[in-house]
Amino acid sequence: MLQIYRLMLDELASTASDAPAVGLRHHDDRRVASRRAQTRETPDRRRRERRRQRFRSLLLTILALIAPHQLRKSESAGLAAGPRVSTTIDTMIPVQPQQAYEGIIREAAALYRVDADLIRSVMQAESAFDPSAVSRAGAMGLMQLMPSIAEAFGVEHPFDPRENIMAGTRLLRELLDQHGGNLVRTIASYNAGPTAVAHYRGVPPFKETRGYVKRVTNLIAEARNGAND
Repeated sequence: MLQIYRLMLDELASTASDAPAVGLRHHDDRRVASRRAQTRETPDRRRRERRRQRFRSLLLTILALIAPHQLRKSESAGLAAGPRVSTTIDTMIPVQPQQAYEGIIREAAALYRVDADLIRSVMQAESAFDPSAVSRAGAMGLMQLMPSIAEAFGVEHPFDPRENIMAGTRLLRELLDQHGGNLVRTIASYNAGPTAVAHYRGVPPFKETRGYVKRVTNLIAEARNGAND
């Protein structure tokens, strides 16, 4: 850094001693035709210009070296003056998938007047509590909403747990109302669709649907028995 300062001072002294300051006029330096006709000392002017350019380069180099250090000093001073907060994590308790959405399940159950055990059991059978699950038919999320259902219920983010659970619970409420509260037909309609249940006047003779109904009803029974123990 000291070497650069010395070079800058040498260049400044050399430039200043070559000629008077640019732009200053004396009483006998009028720009008349005779003065314009005189031969200009082009080599000297070029040398002075090169020196001025070197001086400017040195000055910019010094600024580039000094400015970041000054900025870092001011930033560190500002940080040191402000308050500092530190946190420590002592323990980490993992949450089981079937418990991760309990708050949303209870909220949806209260909003749509649907048994929380039914919501939880359907969710377990549909996605095993995987919010990113996608079926071969295109059903999405925790409660495996079909795209048409998601669109009809205004679901913007089908993989968002809250939106998905709320829409799935709303569908269960509509199916319960449609089947007069019949739990088996409601579960069958959630899997095979209400049209198939209406056509067969009960659980359709589809292996998947019958297995689905059996699994969900068993999960509900296990949840209720566990709550009674």
